Amino acid sequence: MGGTTSPRGSVPHAVRLGVRRGWSEFVQSLRSSQDQWFYLFTALLAVGYLYLRRDTPVEGTDLMLPSVALPSILGAMVAFGLVIGPAYALAMEKEDGTLLRAKAVPNGLVGYFAGQLVLHSASIIPQTVAVLVPSFLLFDDLMAHPGGWFTIVWVLALGLLATLPIGMMIGALVPGVQKIGMWGMLPVMVLAGVSGIFYPVQALWGWVQVVAQVFPMYWLGLGMRSAFLPDSYAAAEIGGSWRTLETVAVLSAWAVVGALVAPALLRRMARRQSGSQVAAAKEAATQWVR
Repeated sequence: MGGTTSPRGSVPHAVRLGVRRGWSEFVQSLRSSQDQWFYLFTALLAVGYLYLRRDTPVEGTDLMLPSVALPSILGAMVAFGLVIGPAYALAMEKEDGTLLRAKAVPNGLVGYFAGQLVLHSASIIPQTVAVLVPSFLLFDDLMAHPGGWFTIVWVLALGLLATLPIGMMIGALVPGVQKIGMWGMLPVMVLAGVSGIFYPVQALWGWVQVVAQVFPMYWLGLGMRSAFLPDSYAAAEIGGSWRTLETVAVLSAWAVVGALVAPALLRRMARRQSGSQVAAAKEAATQWVR
């Protein structure tokens, strides 16, 4: 006889449904002209900036700015997308009743979390490809050694696990979609400004450097730079090395914290969710649009 299937309502069944839903939403997003333009617009901004600065040398090295800035920009894009995307989706589906319906199904929140994980993980791929392909066509000396591709894979995987739960936590805590800008977008933009994405973090005050190193964005950028840049450039980083073990440790720590805290916040939010709250949220959203 064939293998047994998980009964309806079980956690494995909920996870399978969530994965299927997440993949279906991702495929739909690839066909959406709005999402296609988003990927292209993001790539245009990133590659356009690099192209305008293509002849700018990096002081103290024999590298041009695109070689140094591209990996940091990729790290920032991943962190931004995996925080703001889930936060916005969760806040919106909290308002339109999607989470209330998920709450009514056994292990529905487990399936919802699995679906969001698949959707936003897969969404990294076209966004990253849209930046990398033209960059490798336009600029020279972007990847110092072939082993950098392996580094990109594990940095993206750990970065995903570290940042996506943060987005889920923000979405669970904010009262509505209109608050995502203040509680999600603004903090991420501030962190991008102090995490060595656009200029060396060493140029900032010591206490700012400490704060930047607490959060995943700095380590995503550092991990990406270690994938693209020659080992000689590591001397320009804090500590004079790529600090690979520290990168793994910090991103893993955030992943563990997120795995523990995000589900607890989702369950707390689900217990408070009611039909009257959804109706009130829809009315508030309507008035806000007006």
